[in-house]
Amino acid sequence: MSIESDVAAETVVQPLSVDMRRLSRVGSRPGFLDYLVKLWDFRQFIFYDARARVQSGTRRDRLGSAWLLLNPIFNGLTYYLIFGILLQTSHGIDNFVGYLVVGIFVFQFSSGAITAGARSIRNNKSVVQAFNFPRAALPIGANVRELLAAVPLVLAMLLIVVVLPPGEEITWLWLLVFPAFLLQALFNLGIGLILARMISRVHDITHLIPFALRAWMYGSAIFYTYDRFVTHPQILAAIQLNPLFNVIDIVRDCVLYARVPQWQSWAILAAWALGALAVGLVYFWKGEESYGRG
Repeated sequence: MSIESDVAAETVVQPLSVDMRRLSRVGSRPGFLDYLVKLWDFRQFIFYDARARVQSGTRRDRLGSAWLLLNPIFNGLTYYLIFGILLQTSHGIDNFVGYLVVGIFVFQFSSGAITAGARSIRNNKSVVQAFNFPRAALPIGANVRELLAAVPLVLAMLLIVVVLPPGEEITWLWLLVFPAFLLQALFNLGIGLILARMISRVHDITHLIPFALRAWMYGSAIFYTYDRFVTHPQILAAIQLNPLFNVIDIVRDCVLYARVPQWQSWAILAAWALGALAVGLVYFWKGEESYGRG
């Protein structure tokens, strides 16, 4: 018998105790509070990734980041020609150009953020399958990216309102634009989280989003004043409860008409924003284990 065999025969396997309570299944859904803590731990990655994507998003275009500004300007010009000149919806609206610019710029922020958040899981399926991280980081990152891209849009919107006739004066009420946009961003995130989980299961929903956003745009009084064209009480009440109508109305009051927005508008917008965010986080968290498997 060789020396190696003698050593192997004398070797005694020692039992090893393992605390199974400290092990967790890969990809399992943590508790909701633990999930929020993990998202907070990823905050720097979310921010820097969003900033990098904003900088590289239009790099292949000759005009680069200028398209972030040119897109809403061209949209506004198109709607002005159709609704302001051809359909004459500008009657009874003071500073229709500013009225239209505010509506287009504010709506485009929500449209881009909701669409990006809704498609974030499906568009990053390979990342979801390859790495272990809280999946909500993807729709949150998409919304942070749209929020960063909206900063020059807001500044351009304010500049246009000041420069184009009749030219509005800058007042302290302009500061209220920023909390309004913050509430709008929270609302966008909540809706994006809900749609992200739905699309991860049923991809066909992506084809319905553009139609829903277009209908939402027409129902938000962007090119017309609702009290001129809407007389049905139920439809009028639905428009006044529309979160996008309320954020647009708040910004118009502050920027164009130098008046303090009604508290009802703030209350409706805050209720939509916080409610959508709470429902979106919980709904998305419940589907954490299913992402990337379809």
